[in-house]
Amino acid sequence: MQNINREIAEFFLKNQGKLFNISVAETLEEAMEFLEDCMANVFENIEELKEYWEDEGVDIKEMSDEEILDSLEVFALPDGKILLVEA
Repeated sequence: MQNINREIAEFFLKNQGKLFNISVAETLEEAMEFLEDCMANVFENIEELKEYWEDEGVDIKEMSDEEILDSLEVFALPDGKILLVEA
């Protein structure tokens, strides 16, 4: 898990409905544990995320930045960073 801190876990806890129909975490501690278990990553910007996905073999050539940010597993954080939850 990279760069997951309390603020990111709180954001995920409040916004987990984007990815799941049910809550996977009820508390901050559960959110941090879940993010650790699914090896969530934080990227400085969309370019870093795109580079990561390309390295992982994800075909994003036809996707716009907006489409990438709208992906269920992608959370745009308030500070401009991006949380990727590969659950």
